[in-house]
Amino acid sequence: MATMDECRSALQRLSDKLTRSEGDVRDAAALDRSLSCHIRDLDTTFTGRLKGGTITVLDTLTGPPREKAEIRLAMTGDDLVALVDGELDFARSWASGRIKLEAGFRDLLRLRKLL
Repeated sequence: MATMDECRSALQRLSDKLTRSEGDVRDAAALDRSLSCHIRDLDTTFTGRLKGGTITVLDTLTGPPREKAEIRLAMTGDDLVALVDGELDFARSWASGRIKLEAGFRDLLRLRKLL
């Protein structure tokens, strides 16, 4: 099971990848939205902001998100680490319910370019 530090590190690596991206991926990541990532097996939520292709974690909370972020993710810590490391296919995991992504329709259309 991934630890809190490993999950935080994975979010930082994801942010770094988004910052270095180009083209359609860069455009999709250029949103300015509140973000939450609930790590189900640790019962912990990272909250923050996706802005200009960078994820900034602002807080770490026990339990599910207390407020509804504009982009909401939920998964296990191991799945977060595997996803960021390229070992887990996002689209398949999302389709099967292993990873949950919730956002407004327009944001989902933009975010699909990241998949």
